[in-house]
Amino acid sequence: MSHKVVSIVLGGGRGTRLYPLTDQRSKPAVPIAGKYRLVDIPISNCLNSGYNKIFVLTQYNSASLNKHIKNTYNFSVFSKGFIDILAAEQTNEGDRWFEGTADAVRRTQKNLVNVDYDYVLILSGDQLYQMDYAAMVDFHVKNGGEITIGTIPVEGKEATGFGILKSNENGDVTSFIEKPSADLLPDWTSEVPENLARQGRNFLASMGIYVFSKGVLSRLLAENPGMDFGKEIIPEAIGKSKVLSYPFDSYWTDIGTIASFFEANISLTDNIPLFNLFGEPVFTRPRMLPPSKVSGSTLNNALLADGCIILSDKVEQSVIGVRSRIGRGTVIKRTYMMGSDYYEDLSTVVEKTNSQQPPPIGVGERCYIENAILDKNCRIGNDVRIVGGVHLGDEDSEHYTICDGIVVVKKNAVIPNGTVIGR
Repeated sequence: MSHKVVSIVLGGGRGTRLYPLTDQRSKPAVPIAGKYRLVDIPISNCLNSGYNKIFVLTQYNSASLNKHIKNTYNFSVFSKGFIDILAAEQTNEGDRWFEGTADAVRRTQKNLVNVDYDYVLILSGDQLYQMDYAAMVDFHVKNGGEITIGTIPVEGKEATGFGILKSNENGDVTSFIEKPSADLLPDWTSEVPENLARQGRNFLASMGIYVFSKGVLSRLLAENPGMDFGKEIIPEAIGKSKVLSYPFDSYWTDIGTIASFFEANISLTDNIPLFNLFGEPVFTRPRMLPPSKVSGSTLNNALLADGCIILSDKVEQSVIGVRSRIGRGTVIKRTYMMGSDYYEDLSTVVEKTNSQQPPPIGVGERCYIENAILDKNCRIGNDVRIVGGVHLGDEDSEHYTICDGIVVVKKNAVIPNGTVIGR
């Protein structure tokens, strides 16, 4: 059954744990899989679920996110669908930045007045998963929910970073705690299917995905001045409203840290990846780019986006983004290369290759790069060695950052000939 749903994608966080990838862009605008942005994931899930009334709430470093959404999602004039950007703004009611997920929705809900809807779907803009939201809304309606929380079983070591809940046999949420300390976890285990229990995934975590019935959301936000859904609004609603747990047991990951972002991208190169790029479409900005050209290179478990020129010796277990250039004799392993925003003409590439002042955009000749993220438009010279690993301590310099053993070359960075980073 089709229901009238309006979706709200939260895209305004600072994303400090993803620095330096969020130094010049918001977290939902960070490129993923070589050709998409993180915000494309929830939007694509909405469109694939049949929901095309979408608001995206933005705040920090929002210029590239706004530009991407504007250039990507355009509906026919005969469609009732829209994707509107709602930025934090000064009004007669206040001039503050958004101060939490609930605060952001509270201060923008006036924009829902002219939208025909019965249910509000609230989504995070920085998660990687594929989900049929229509099934979740159907569950919400069928079970008479006022609030439904998408939940996923997690291990104890992960549970301290999520909102953890317990539910009864009918799926009613009976208790909720936001990011419990390790000593509290024994009291928060839940019954889960046997295969998940064997994996130690016996804690029900909130995915930050919510369905609210019309009127319930505005009532809760009016009654509770809390700034965050997980910390304040949801816990206070339990026992006063019918709160349901909607179980989800497919692939889902929260892109919160450099390590989780790196592994999410590298896992896409697996023979059978947990996140399937070849199923339901992931929508993104269409680019009029030529096919990628590969010459003399061995590719093994590699994702190659459009418009690349690859002359390397080997690319293994790596994601190579749009317009990437890799020189002869170079080996790249377990690396996410985001690519570039534009091409340099051939004469410029030849001139800079010969002078190396600075090197051309891309990776030069005879380089070795492993366990690294190369942000957009970086210039890496010849004979450069970049090798990350758990043995490396965290470090931040002008052109690169080391975090959790992963070397992140910053956007527009220049790495001269012969530079060695790592071992």
